[in-house]
Amino acid sequence: MQRLSKEKLTEWKNSADRKPLIVQGVRQCGKTYLINEFGSENYKNVVYINFEEKDEYRNIFDNDLNPRRIIEDISLVRGVEISPDSTLIFLDEIQLCGRAVTSLKYFFEGAPEYHVIAAGSLLGVAIAEKTSFPVGKVDFLTLRPMNFEEFLLANDKENWVEHIVQGKDYSLLEHQLRELLKKYYVVGGMPACVKAWVETKSLEKVEYMQESILTSYEKDFAKHAPKTDYPKLTAIWHSIPNQLAKENTKFIFSQVKDSWRAKDLTDALEWLLSAGLVHKVKLIETPAFPLDAYSNDSYFKLYLCDVGLLRKLSNVPAGIIFDKSPLYREFKGAMVENFVLTEILKNYNKAYYWRSGNMAEIDFIIQDGMDIVPIEVKADRIAHAQSLTSYRNKYKPAKSLATAMETNDLPLYLLWMLKDWLNPGN
Repeated sequence: MQRLSKEKLTEWKNSADRKPLIVQGVRQCGKTYLINEFGSENYKNVVYINFEEKDEYRNIFDNDLNPRRIIEDISLVRGVEISPDSTLIFLDEIQLCGRAVTSLKYFFEGAPEYHVIAAGSLLGVAIAEKTSFPVGKVDFLTLRPMNFEEFLLANDKENWVEHIVQGKDYSLLEHQLRELLKKYYVVGGMPACVKAWVETKSLEKVEYMQESILTSYEKDFAKHAPKTDYPKLTAIWHSIPNQLAKENTKFIFSQVKDSWRAKDLTDALEWLLSAGLVHKVKLIETPAFPLDAYSNDSYFKLYLCDVGLLRKLSNVPAGIIFDKSPLYREFKGAMVENFVLTEILKNYNKAYYWRSGNMAEIDFIIQDGMDIVPIEVKADRIAHAQSLTSYRNKYKPAKSLATAMETNDLPLYLLWMLKDWLNPGN
């Protein structure tokens, strides 16, 4: 399946000031597949070292961290000649070997001609736990679950994508795009789930894969997190869909468990954030630069890394997403907000939300260059956009967006075009 991040890997390979590259992202978002595919297309050899597979791989890094000695030992262990220009050295699940993380500094300083990519599902956790990290000596790429554009490509809609990118009239495609977006709400963007859907169109197989992924995440809680945090991690994880469904104005710690407060859950929440499983969207009351300085650490919302996993974790039946049942109406807003956030994060590192007392709320605030952009989200259609109108009247933003299935602005099924829509002609 086509991943748009492959273009960024090509840019890295051809960069004159290339550093070792760290690809991070949640488990099963496609890191290993993408890097191996990129390597096979661009190098004569890919030397693959997975620190989860064999202890002897970790032993290579137990001695000194001289990169040329490390290369010799890897070559010996794998029985492959490693040359600077035609070999990709791929260090997978590198968070399991702290000295391998540290060694990237020495690859940059002492052997920059070698092409080295490292990947890790819980690398953010390892960094947070103060692994000796090569600050300034590595490049980064964050791989996320497949967004809706990639879902379209996986469903053989490349001609649709090209048609839309070229700015042609897509009105005849609107109904089909809406229906495919609803399918995306069900399937989500985890590559194994998308593959199961594309190949079989079997919801049963999709849900089996989603359940498998969710189970693997909870096993990670038990295996890698501090034992005292495990019940808290699980409780927060399962609380997120419930709190989104209630449309809370912020994440409420006491709703995780009556006896727990913020101070009891902070470490567990930071673990989930570092693992990339959860996204934190903080409140701002004054949209001004720098946005983070005006954010409130005590008021925030939590979203999952993937809308399909949110649906499955919430036990929302897939069929109801295609229904107009009032039983789904309340949670629909949470689903759509989670989807919008993951589309925003394709091009923007952070998002916030805005409230003005109890009078108005904007779902997302982002920074686009010199502009602070408010984004109001509705699941079906934009009627009055009262909150956005209130924000516009107060702050006079140069750019703003009201998105829904039916809107005069950018519709939900084209949010993968957000950056281009905000910057026409660039």
